[in-house]
Amino acid sequence: DLDAAGPLGKRVRASYGVTGRGVIMEMASASGLPLVPEERRNPLYTTTYGTGELILHALEQGHRNFYLGIGGSATNDGGIGAMTALGIRFLDKNGNKLSGYGQDLEKIAEIDVSGLNPLVRDARFTVMCDVTNPLLGENGATRVFGPQKGAKGEVLERLEKGMEIYADILEKTLGKKIRSIPGAGAAGGLGAALCGFLNARMQSGIEAVLELIRFDELAGEEDLVVTGEGMTDRQSAFGKTISGIAAHCQRLGV
Repeated sequence: DLDAAGPLGKRVRASYGVTGRGVIMEMASASGLPLVPEERRNPLYTTTYGTGELILHALEQGHRNFYLGIGGSATNDGGIGAMTALGIRFLDKNGNKLSGYGQDLEKIAEIDVSGLNPLVRDARFTVMCDVTNPLLGENGATRVFGPQKGAKGEVLERLEKGMEIYADILEKTLGKKIRSIPGAGAAGGLGAALCGFLNARMQSGIEAVLELIRFDELAGEEDLVVTGEGMTDRQSAFGKTISGIAAHCQRLGV
């Protein structure tokens, strides 16, 4: 456990786990929607800064292999809060450093990556993500997930416009296409930042978990695997635990 900035900037207790395979981190621990009272939910005023602090702490402890779960966020800041904690500077037209909240997206004029913590270079980031939404548009971060975080009407429009400005400068700065990566819109655009700045790879949640526990190695020696979930419905066939385990068992002949 450690102190980290919560979605509203107030310090909260957050945590991550350490296994023999690497660090397992859930962004919602520091930046999750339950940390914001309903009456204060407005993603113009929330940040992923605390998630960046968790990553930085783990890097400084010597960890280099990360599995990041990015569900349940209270944020729509494009991941600029988390990247600010790791040393990247997002500057407005006057060269002033922005704080990394949703409202700062529309003010970005330049991204300075020179201060990115050098420990990141030797680290490997796997993003556990079960959504494939792009960063922008009708199926993007803001329009699909913004309303459940408290954004509506003019706020939605401001955030989408800000995300468009951010995407343009992000791609120009890094020299690569980010906005259409499946999952770039996850966690209010944190997926885009992790892929863009940290060269993270996207992986479905169940695939990442099965890899972590060496499922194929364990199940390959068995005759039968039994699995289930709280409720089996049509969603169970799409990237859920049951379908993931079934697919692996079919391939293993179990």
